[in-house]
Amino acid sequence: MTFTAGVVAVQGDVSEHAAAIEHAAERRGRTAEVVEIRDAGIVPDCDALLMPGGESTTISRLLHDEGIAAEIVDHVDDGKPVLATCAGLIVASRDAGDERVETLDLIDVTVERNAFGRQKDSFEAPLDVDGLDDPFPGVFIRAPVISEVGGDSGRDSETGGESAGVAVLAEWDGRPVAVRDGPVIGTSFHPELTDDDRIHELAFFAETPATQ
Repeated sequence: MTFTAGVVAVQGDVSEHAAAIEHAAERRGRTAEVVEIRDAGIVPDCDALLMPGGESTTISRLLHDEGIAAEIVDHVDDGKPVLATCAGLIVASRDAGDERVETLDLIDVTVERNAFGRQKDSFEAPLDVDGLDDPFPGVFIRAPVISEVGGDSGRDSETGGESAGVAVLAEWDGRPVAVRDGPVIGTSFHPELTDDDRIHELAFFAETPATQ
């Protein structure tokens, strides 16, 4: 059966994410169809969603203006997976620390935009990620910091309903840079800017046995 993954395509590295999803699916013996989301009506037909980086204030405005935001929330409430990276994490958070960003409240975290520095401060770091056997090369570009992680409630990974809280999957310099809240994984870094698609695999295909 074809796995349909929607990539929010209002900004960000759409083609890079699409390639990573396709490669991850292939390794799990699945066929992935990647569709770009710019308008309402596409999300309900998707098995998984990806919210890439870009400019968080612009992304949040377009998602709400186009009627996509409510569809994403319904998608998560149905227990379907989402991977939100960099600015996608900011939009998916509970609190972006910036009133200009109308967040989706999918991940019970507070973030600080651009807290790892400006474009010139970009860096790559080996990250120990829960669920991965070997370090992942995290690429940080104007990356947000996860400054506060909720612990009293979260979403169940199967149903999208409430669970025990947010799980920290990876840290760098003592700060969380990857988290899971039920079916939603958020990262401060850009996993699509490497040849390593294991974050996409973890988000979308962890329950499917890998092929040799």
